[in-house]
Amino acid sequence: MTWIEPAEALEKCTQFVRKSLQDAGREALVVGLSGGIDSAVAAAVAVRAIGADKVFGIMMPYRTSSAASLTDAEAVATSLAMAVDKVEITVMADAFISSLDRPDRMRQSNIRQGNIMARCRMIVLYDRSARNEALVLGTGNRTESLLGYTTLYGDNACAFNPLGQLYKTEVRTLAAHLKLPQAVQEKAPSADLWEGQSDEDELGLTYAVADRLLVALVDEGLAPRQLQALGFDADLLAKIEHRVKTMAFKRALPPVCTFAERKEPAGVAQGYAEVGREGGFH
Repeated sequence: MTWIEPAEALEKCTQFVRKSLQDAGREALVVGLSGGIDSAVAAAVAVRAIGADKVFGIMMPYRTSSAASLTDAEAVATSLAMAVDKVEITVMADAFISSLDRPDRMRQSNIRQGNIMARCRMIVLYDRSARNEALVLGTGNRTESLLGYTTLYGDNACAFNPLGQLYKTEVRTLAAHLKLPQAVQEKAPSADLWEGQSDEDELGLTYAVADRLLVALVDEGLAPRQLQALGFDADLLAKIEHRVKTMAFKRALPPVCTFAERKEPAGVAQGYAEVGREGGFH
């Protein structure tokens, strides 16, 4: 498998943040600090790129959020010497959740509530970005993006994302390279959307397995026969291939009906290929 070396990744991501801010005519960033490894690494890259005084962290707990999430987010902010604020989303999320019909299936209920919470958090981030004249920093990784494990207009909404083409495995390596708090590096991946929620349980496989398969399937372009020779189960291959294909809409801007007479202004970005955050759903 071909992994990007952490020093190379850090340098490229840092330059990307600086250039993206410069192109947008802004100087500051806001980032949601979940206590997870992806947001921690994104924040660390931003601090390295523009300085801790221009990166504002926001913790956005819900009433069922783990206390460890706040502790770990605060530890990240302290280690980076960046400002951090806490905005509870319970009242705003529950105001809508209380109006939902109650589906028979618990999973469907969890997914709907998780989506609401993710989108409430993005409301907070964009409001704070307006207040601070800043941009919202994306924190999602390539694994989640390819698998569609992200909430549209929720955790995948951002101005730009330095980690979008790094697999979860590479983000972990980068976290170690940056010497981020050990508790953050070692914790089980979770969007913390309900008690006991686990990303890998939701996905049905570990990130380590997913990353090896996605690199071989997407980046190296190996055929099913070659992938099976590497030890990947045929059913798993079919499942992942289907998921990558059907979740492509989450990795693109909404399509529009085009007309030959209509041109885009020079310099208008066409969107980022991989945008997202840890966790999330549809």
